[in-house]
Amino acid sequence: MNTLSLQREALSEADLARVRECEEQLGYRFGEPQLLVQALTHSSIKTLDNPSNERLEFLGDSVLGLVMTEFLYNYFHSQDEGDLTQIKSVVVSTATLAAESDRLGLAGFYNVGKGVTRKKSLPTSLQANVFEAVVAAIYKDGGLEQARRFILRNLFHKVLAVVEDEHQKNFKSLLQQWAQRELNVTPTYKVISEKGPDHLKHFEVAAVVGKEIFKAGTGKSKKEAEQSAAEEALKVLLARSTGPQTEP
Repeated sequence: MNTLSLQREALSEADLARVRECEEQLGYRFGEPQLLVQALTHSSIKTLDNPSNERLEFLGDSVLGLVMTEFLYNYFHSQDEGDLTQIKSVVVSTATLAAESDRLGLAGFYNVGKGVTRKKSLPTSLQANVFEAVVAAIYKDGGLEQARRFILRNLFHKVLAVVEDEHQKNFKSLLQQWAQRELNVTPTYKVISEKGPDHLKHFEVAAVVGKEIFKAGTGKSKKEAEQSAAEEALKVLLARSTGPQTEP
């Protein structure tokens, strides 16, 4: 009997069912489900056979930092070190990670002792910690590439939000950088419709990347509609390149 079979047998039916349900939320299937059990175990209920997620949290913090730093470095060529640091600090902040943890429903799977405060939700710090622990569990189970996919799939929209807030939305630039680097093509834009009088125009514009035409964006000007179209295309392209991994 191999190690993987032993690890699966060591889990109770309840634990294994919890793991499988959590995997659906994460979009990742563990080869070693015990890693996810550990990632979801608070120090208040750790045992010798079932350690807490504190060590995984420590590792996950570094994996998260590496992946996000590399991503920002590769895709934001016009930003200097100070800008990149500012974007990263927001994206990997406790508040942001806690929000993503809450969105994924990790609190519902988190094993905590009776002494841990449970009001309407877990404390922000614990929500962020479990997100980092899950990142580490995926890294140990599937390697850096799978961890990267999980991180970007769940945090890329936060990057866009920060860029929008701080740099007033430049999705066209982001799409161009992405398409040139990943697909070796430069996006173009096609006006789908132009309606209304001159003082009240409404434009529909679609981004064209290679031979593919994406969902149209709208705006009161052609420039605004192009930004909206670029955002729509970017969402699809990123989702495709970092899609859910269901096999270990």
